[in-house]
Amino acid sequence: MLLRSALRFAVLAALAASAAAQDFSHPTEERSPLAAEVQKANDALSSGDLRGALDLLTRLNVQSPKNPEVLYDLGLTLEALADRPDGTTASPAQLTPEAAYRQSIDANPLFAPPHVGLGLLLARAGRTAEARKELSTAVSIPEAEPELKARALRALARIDQRANPSSASSELLDAIHLSSEQPDDILLSAQIAEAASDPAGAARAYRKYLALPQNAGDSEATAGLVHALIAQHNISEAQTVLNQALAQHPGDPTLTAQLAQLDLTSGDPALEKQAAPLLEKLHSANPSDPNITRLLARVYVETGHPDQAEPLYAAAIAAAGDHPDPTLLDSRAEVLIRLHRPSEAARLLQQALANPSAFSSRDDLADAALHLAFAASESDNPRLCLQALALRATVQQPSPAALFLQATAYDSLHQSSQAAELYKKFLAAASGKFPDEESQARKRISELAHLK
Repeated sequence: MLLRSALRFAVLAALAASAAAQDFSHPTEERSPLAAEVQKANDALSSGDLRGALDLLTRLNVQSPKNPEVLYDLGLTLEALADRPDGTTASPAQLTPEAAYRQSIDANPLFAPPHVGLGLLLARAGRTAEARKELSTAVSIPEAEPELKARALRALARIDQRANPSSASSELLDAIHLSSEQPDDILLSAQIAEAASDPAGAARAYRKYLALPQNAGDSEATAGLVHALIAQHNISEAQTVLNQALAQHPGDPTLTAQLAQLDLTSGDPALEKQAAPLLEKLHSANPSDPNITRLLARVYVETGHPDQAEPLYAAAIAAAGDHPDPTLLDSRAEVLIRLHRPSEAARLLQQALANPSAFSSRDDLADAALHLAFAASESDNPRLCLQALALRATVQQPSPAALFLQATAYDSLHQSSQAAELYKKFLAAASGKFPDEESQARKRISELAHLK
């Protein structure tokens, strides 16, 4: 999960690039007597003279306050100035970019550019539902230029790529039909394929993108290709691609982290030993990167050094502030359980599970609940153990481990019939995979039978 977030280009950053690439020119037909002055403002925008454009547009807006084209250009100018370090100048009326776009739309709802400008602005602010409405409106306007519709469709595809990859794919295809395919379209198609759990399609798209001369050696796209290859269990090619990429980009954090993960899961003891030193060096160079910190901690856990992982997780939680990721709390709690500190682990897990909706997946929630049940059992708190297992049961069917913990909790509470029944369910589910626990379960079933 940590690598996926590192591999994937941010939707909002891509939308920002789309906005920056806008063509400031407009159709040449006169829409008002102010057309010549509007064209001067457009020329100033096209040449990058933002302050000159702002002066012109501010005067035009005073003369014609309901001119949609003036208001649209004013929104673009204010937005561009706001992105500059010295961008403190505002219009006399203290107009914001959003207000300018909305006033342009109010003046002429069928003028498509402000819908797109506002949609991109809202998307960058994380207001995706509002952004989708404006962008979809722009696409539906018959008079909108094909290139403008294509820009809106690409933005919609980026908004939808994770939550609705099927829609994102259709939107991207529609955009390509309206305008020629761009390199970023290939990259976006790879990301959409990843979101749709299509690693083969993602790998094809990443290869196509990397085959373009200007993209050869792109480290982020290479990391995406490696991720897709690993998902296809094509470890040998992933290793080759990684080694070639690291020769071009030595020390690249994402590529180095991927190599460490490959080493760790290789099954080769010599390679497994290389994972920790790789990440230790990377962590030393990037001590504040939470993804690297968590990955190094996980490597320590999986190589049998939970004592080295615990301070890393503690530091990551402290750096996260008041609302740490619940899976981070769960990871530290798991380490504390391994270090025989179950009471501390239980407190962390209760904090993590206080808001179940904060977990990004049902599996993560189920894992945390099972860990709490185990910590509670180790702390001799059977009621908390049962509460944790009841929460887990809302998202996942009982596993053999959950059944065993539930049985021992009822046993501790002297609820013999429930305990015996659960021990039997555990034995049926375990099927010889947990010999020590199965031996204990059989013994307790026999002992409980004699108590009746």
